[in-house]
Amino acid sequence: MKRYPKSPYLKAGGLVYLPRMFDKIRLHLAGELPEDYHKLRGKGMDGRACSYLRIGYEEVLSLVKEGLTDEELTQWCLENGRPLNDVDILIWNDFMTKRGCHESDSAVTELLEKFKAESGLSQRDDIQTFFDYFEADEGRDSQ
Repeated sequence: MKRYPKSPYLKAGGLVYLPRMFDKIRLHLAGELPEDYHKLRGKGMDGRACSYLRIGYEEVLSLVKEGLTDEELTQWCLENGRPLNDVDILIWNDFMTKRGCHESDSAVTELLEKFKAESGLSQRDDIQTFFDYFEADEGRDSQ
């Protein structure tokens, strides 16, 4: 049975998105991650998370295989990557939750519109960010 990953809004160590990345890895290892998600594993937002934390995706994959919890994985990332202060966490959370929203980078906005079209959500003007898109596409939004 295929299952969607956790909401991108969930936090670990105060950081949004990390539980989703860890869950995508777990679901893939269990053969439960939908095929559409396979091509961007370790790339896209997963890649941004790893880059921001200055850790390798393959290292995270290895630790998930060992059975670490979201909090344990996050702690490892913070201890082995770059240390983050409250402002770093605020910047990450603001950046991620607003990704795609009237970006100055038109390629990002176009990519969001492409994803919406492929999912039959083009008419949804309320979907302004990638987080909005994930919630709607995976059936967690109110509409």
